[in-house]
Amino acid sequence: MARTWEQAWGEALYGEGGFYRRAEGPAGHFATSAQGPAADLLATTLLELARRESLTTIIDVACGRGELLSSLASQADPSIRLVGVDIVERPDRLPARVEWRRSPGGAEVPDLGSPMDALVLAHEWLDVVPCPVAQADGQGRLRTVLVGDDGAETLGDLLPGPDRDWSDKHWPGPHAPGDRVEAGRTRDAAFAALIDRVGSGLVAAVDYGHLRDSRPPLGTLVGFAAGSVCLPVPDGSCDITAHVAMDSLGADELHTQGDLLRDLGLDGTRPPLELARTDPARYLAALSSASQAAALTGSGPGGFVWALRRVR
Repeated sequence: MARTWEQAWGEALYGEGGFYRRAEGPAGHFATSAQGPAADLLATTLLELARRESLTTIIDVACGRGELLSSLASQADPSIRLVGVDIVERPDRLPARVEWRRSPGGAEVPDLGSPMDALVLAHEWLDVVPCPVAQADGQGRLRTVLVGDDGAETLGDLLPGPDRDWSDKHWPGPHAPGDRVEAGRTRDAAFAALIDRVGSGLVAAVDYGHLRDSRPPLGTLVGFAAGSVCLPVPDGSCDITAHVAMDSLGADELHTQGDLLRDLGLDGTRPPLELARTDPARYLAALSSASQAAALTGSGPGGFVWALRRVR
């Protein structure tokens, strides 16, 4: 049965048997900056950001199985409160000091207790908040794209009012036949809801994204499974993601990840070769750290956009 992409996408990721409820978790299919060796360096920079902003609580929204929180727990002073938010039960291996909030999934945010002086990180969350997908017909009019369980698409009715209004403002035409728009109204609302859950502090949405002058004409909807890009089939077998219109979120500041992390002290400079002769073990450790730093600040993740919103 054909449904809107927003409907099918939400069920495929967050419904019973959805992709994000699978036992292996997202890390079983792909790695992000918040997983693996890079997580330790990202944790270090987040703690520096919290220090500069005088924040004493760090909340990781859509945190998977808590990989980044585990890195934070190993580095953070005991006075720093750590909270994880995701749709699954608390992972067994999560450090005891990390608190857990169960989320309904998608755009819905649980009650966080209006934390004060909190750094709230939504890392690669908004790109998996389902949104309407529209395609221009032969006359250039945006129509809602419908999708079947097998991924086959058809064009439905004209894009409805609220999403058309969002598109006119943030992703305007003219649209050539076949051009696509991922209407970000739902992402804007999700970010606003997260901000409303915070008493004071800094909310950071970190994602693959684009700005008004660089919207991709054919959209970005894609699937991921077993470490590879695949067709987005809404049957729960793969992740489904689309880049975020970061400049529609209403953030106070937008930064690339590379620029922000370098400003926070992350250095991808290779250690001097002389160190390899005088202290080989230290050289290898420094080389590994520099490689991970370069991965976080270079092409790929380095191009992530950080949307920062202060709550006072």
